[in-house]
Parts: sequence; C-alpha cells; structure tokens
Amino acid sequence: MSGAEFHSYVVVALVSLAIVISCVLLHYEALSVLTGVLKRIRIRPRPRILVMILGILAIHVVEIWVFGIGYWGLIQNPLHGKLVAVHPIGLLDAVYYSAVSYTTLGLGDVAPMGNIRFLTGLESLSGFVLIGWSVSFTYLEMDRFWRG
Repeated sequence: MSGAEFHSYVVVALVSLAIVISCVLLHYEALSVLTGVLKRIRIRPRPRILVMILGILAIHVVEIWVFGIGYWGLIQNPLHGKLVAVHPIGLLDAVYYSAVSYTTLGLGDVAPMGNIRFLTGLESLSGFVLIGWSVSFTYLEMDRFWRG
C-alpha cells in the first residue's frame, strides 16, 4: 500500500465519521427542538401530528444532503473513489445516491467504487438507526397526543 492510498483511507474514514457524528447530533437536537415546538403549539392533535411528521421528514432530508455533500466532496479526488452511473455524476446525483443509501433501498443505478464504499456502509447503518429513532419518537409523541 502506498502512502497516497493510506492517506486516502484515513481521509475517507475521518470524513465518514465526521458526517455520521454530525447527523446523529443534528438528529438529537432537531428532535429536541421538535419536542419543544410540539409542546408549545396550541393546535388540535391531528394538525400537530402533521407538523411532527413534516418536521421529521425535513430532518431526514437535511441528513441525506449532509451525506450527499460528503460524497460529492470525496469524489472530487479520484483516490477516494467514485460514484459510477451511465451519466456523469453531479451534486444532485450524489444526493440521490445518498437517499438510496440512507433509506437502505439500494437501487444500484449509481454504484460506489473505491474507498468511498466505507461511507456508503456507514450511511446505510446510520440511516437505519436514525429512521428507527424517528419511528420511536413518533410513536411516543402520538401516544402522548392520544392520551390527552
């Protein structure tokens, strides 16, 4: 392994960990803010649930964009890997790939090559956990709304 290859491994690993940590912290803070908003707003339960769901979806969209921008930044250096498709990859393609990975959908029309695959694995795991966290949050909030 050359020095450049090792450096690329380290860069991809550090960027991946920074993105995951950022998204976990973002999710925690956003759910905390959303909890406060839901407690303060004086609207009926049905519209309140819609506010909650739209807030959660917005959180996930932001997290997908964080990962997508990470992919886009990493693929600017060919040593870190690339995203392969039948067309040249732009920023929105990287965000699309991020959404497919985050949701663990895995369509396969865009594929990672090289070291960047590490970020893909971490994103799928992180997305699965963060979506599960949102499901738990939704259940608890809806239970509170319905109990009065």
